[in-house]
Amino acid sequence: MSTILETDEQRALRAAVAALGKRFGRDYSTALARKGEHPRELWEEAGKLGYLGVNLPEEYGGGGGGMAELSIVLEELGAAGSPLLMMVVSPAICGTVIARFGTEAQKRAWLPGLADGSLTMSFGITEPDAGSNSHRITTTARRDGDDWVLDGRKVFISGVDISDATLIVGRTEDARSGRLKPCLFIVPRDTPGFTRSRIEMELQAAEKQFELVLDGVRLPAGALVGEEEDTGLLQLFAGLNPERIMGAAFSIGMGRYAVEKAVEYARTRTVWKGAPIGAHQAIAHPLAQAHIELELSRLMMQKAAKLVDDGDDIGAGEAANMAKYAAAEACVKAVDTAVHTLGGNGLTTEYGLASLITAARVSRIAPVSREMILNYVSHQTLGLPKSY
Repeated sequence: MSTILETDEQRALRAAVAALGKRFGRDYSTALARKGEHPRELWEEAGKLGYLGVNLPEEYGGGGGGMAELSIVLEELGAAGSPLLMMVVSPAICGTVIARFGTEAQKRAWLPGLADGSLTMSFGITEPDAGSNSHRITTTARRDGDDWVLDGRKVFISGVDISDATLIVGRTEDARSGRLKPCLFIVPRDTPGFTRSRIEMELQAAEKQFELVLDGVRLPAGALVGEEEDTGLLQLFAGLNPERIMGAAFSIGMGRYAVEKAVEYARTRTVWKGAPIGAHQAIAHPLAQAHIELELSRLMMQKAAKLVDDGDDIGAGEAANMAKYAAAEACVKAVDTAVHTLGGNGLTTEYGLASLITAARVSRIAPVSREMILNYVSHQTLGLPKSY
């Protein structure tokens, strides 16, 4: 694996996280998922070591790094078979938004806990009738005296049951134009009127999915992220770029894990006389191609992370979307190739690859579908007209 684009500190971080991941491994994660439990021990250990908040400001308990470092953490945990999905949401999206736009009170209340893992935050944007079209979000926020009152619904929101709060994307009415504009609110888990119901999924994962209902949820003025309403759109983009980068890291880690297991098998499995199956090009070439595509995906992810860390939100938007697209495609191919390499064994519980088929397929859908990324690139990069 090439690390030519990484500093000595980043390479040391990668090695240290890889060692932590191997201490837990795939068996740890799958056992918890089957029991419906969360990887609390790994989460707490990663928090104590400073890995969860490596991207957050030092003055609030973080590591003072950026998305380059946080993506390394998630990738290496994934490559060891123990990815932490809530890293995509809690420190990457929510932590980034609060660090950049939150009030001083919000930063002090949330960032230290997000950094050490003692606090967790979910992110609520997707709605039943909006899907990938965030312009159709109908969750509204209206002023009532000094308070805010929120009403609406959200779906496919990860980890709400273990989160202390959810960062909700709503819309407020612009007093001048009458148009609705996005705003972000911190909604504590036990707020009256804020209810959740679990969505049953075929995907086997520790992190559960929920539908949320906000029925007259009353929040104090300080629940609005930032000092004013007009920064909501900037906040949203500031959170979505890290989300896509971390989605890429999740996919790359999963793909690396699958390829490593398949290579181990191909080196030792002998069917015909004289040579293991990995000596045959029909086995070796697909694995080599999967490795190449994962490496290429990482390069785009590293570019996107640098652009985010340099403050280039526009450039980062393009690169982060491309990285997420490339990594998802590479992951699906890597998992399929790995399972096929093992043949029947690839579908057994013993080898632990079959469960990755569904997980890899999700990477093409969430947190943004491959089609919406292609729309973004065709419109924003190539300048082609919209059909919608």
